[in-house]
Order: sequence, then C-alpha cells, then structure tokens
Amino acid sequence: MIVGLTYDLRADYLAAGFGEEETAEFDRPDTIDAIEAAIRQLGHTTERIGHVRRLVDKLAAGERWDLVFNIAEGLYGYAREAQVPALLDAYSIPYTFSDALVMALTLHKGMTKRVLRDLGVHTTDFRVVESAADVEGVDLRFPLFVKPVAEGTAKGITAQSRVTNKAELAAQCGRIHQLCRQPALVEPFLPGREFTVGITGTGSAAVALGTMEVVLRSSAETFAYTYVNKEQSEERVDYPLVDGPLAAEAEALSLATWRGLGCRDAGRVDLRADADGRLAVMEVNPLPGMHPQHSDLPILCGAVGLPYVELIRRILDSAQPRVDANSPRTESTC
Repeated sequence: MIVGLTYDLRADYLAAGFGEEETAEFDRPDTIDAIEAAIRQLGHTTERIGHVRRLVDKLAAGERWDLVFNIAEGLYGYAREAQVPALLDAYSIPYTFSDALVMALTLHKGMTKRVLRDLGVHTTDFRVVESAADVEGVDLRFPLFVKPVAEGTAKGITAQSRVTNKAELAAQCGRIHQLCRQPALVEPFLPGREFTVGITGTGSAAVALGTMEVVLRSSAETFAYTYVNKEQSEERVDYPLVDGPLAAEAEALSLATWRGLGCRDAGRVDLRADADGRLAVMEVNPLPGMHPQHSDLPILCGAVGLPYVELIRRILDSAQPRVDANSPRTESTC
C-alpha cells in the first residue's frame, strides 16, 4: 500500500516569521521520521506530501495514494484541521483519523460541548465570550477558567487563566481576543485531578488504551496544564497511569464521547474532576500529537506497554476498511 504523509512542520512556519506559540501544534521532523519508519516497518511504501497547499499541488498534478496518514493541523480558521480531510474526500482518497465534520466540530470547544450535552455526556457549563461586552453577561460562579475557544496544545492557557473576579475575567478574555484572534471559552474552574484517556479504533470497535493522570510538579505553573507546562513537560509534569473505578469511569465517559461524536482511528479525551470528584469531559482530541516521546498519546501507549509501531498499526488497521471500500473506485449512485 502506498501511504502519503500530510503534516505541518513547525520549522517551516518559524522560518516564515510565525511565533513559537502560533506554531505549537505543528510537528518536528523527528515526528514525521518516526511515523514514516513505523509505516515502512509494517510493509508499506511512503511518500511525504507536507501541508495542505503542497497536497493541492500534488493532487492537481495527478498524484494519488492508497491512503493518506494525515496529521496536518492547518493554520487559519475554525475548520483548519478539516482542510486536508475535506480535500481528500473531494478526490475520494481515504485517510487516517477523523473526517472533516468531526475535525471542525471538535476544534471549536463550545460547539463540542453543545453536542456532548445533547449526547448526555457530562461536561461543564460554559459561555463563549466574543467581545468585551459579553463579559458582563457571564453568569457563572467564580472561580472560572478562560481559554481560546478553538486551539490545541494548551495555546493561550497560562497560570492566569484561572480567574476569581470580573476584572480578571475581562482581562483574560481580552488577552485571548488579542493573542488568538478568536472568542474565549469561559467555564467553571474544576479543582480536581486531570486525566487523559487514549483511544484506538472506530465506532463499536473503539477501545480505551488506558487512563493517564496529568500531575504538575512543584516547578510547573499552577492550576492547569498550561502551554508552558506542556512545552516543558519533561521537566514540569508526571504522567502516572490510573486504574480501578476512577479509570473505569473516565474510560466509559471517553468512549461514549468518542463514539457519540464519530471520531475515528485514534486520539484522546481529556477530563477533569470537580471538588466532589465527579469527572467532566473537557476536550476531545481526534488529531493527537504523534511525537514518540513528547506527545500524550504515545506517552500513554508507552506506559501501558504498547510500542509506537503497534500504535501506528492500530491506526492503519482502523482505516483499512475505508481503503477496502475505496478500491476499485466507483462513482456514487446516490
């Protein structure tokens, strides 16, 4: 099988003048090297494509692949993670991870929470603050937590994201508006433990790999898994596995979220507990970081004894039915 690789290299964007935090979700060269090596180890041929504009050029030139291993994050808009999936759908080329609908939905945390509420999955109440005037309408009880409505990798989150009064709320929402050029998501601050659940598979075949706690060391920024804490996780964060009833609850919530939203192949669901220990789904990550040592999903896989190449195998196996359904290609009769 010929597998194309779509991705955004952080170094390319830094060289073009973008900032460190702007490019936080983009990949290192060794991430692409690791994915490519694993795919080749599994017996497939690979071709590096790159970002969405390079994909456009290659498609226009008539190039095709049996499957595209897509980790491209995109740069602009709420649907930036959906750009490569939508383009590949237009050319009837199968790809790994979730489709364009899921990618666009889950990037916008407010929209995701609305769907989770409809699914009956517990998540926090929230308000989306689009302007300074909206701050006065926030009627949630302090302390609150403020973050960008559509970012990943903890972009825009600092130790000051936890706010205790209206003045702090206004300041943090204003910072998000200016820094990220998007609305702020405001929700009650949950003081309990934080977890991430790794998942592989699609639909009824999806399984939870395990539950990993995010434990901040004394050297970390307080209150949250901030951008700095995530970027310097080797020095600031511990990731112990959790088992027992708490893990079972986290994994049941995560699988209900994963299946309800229609996520595919592999990813993570992030949860946090309130003061009474009740878990709430905070975010869904259907396009997980794939660095073998630095990204949360591979870290969790290593902790449960799943080698990196086996994670890649599971992703490809989950995508295989879409490859099979696509060959030979036939015109839709719908």
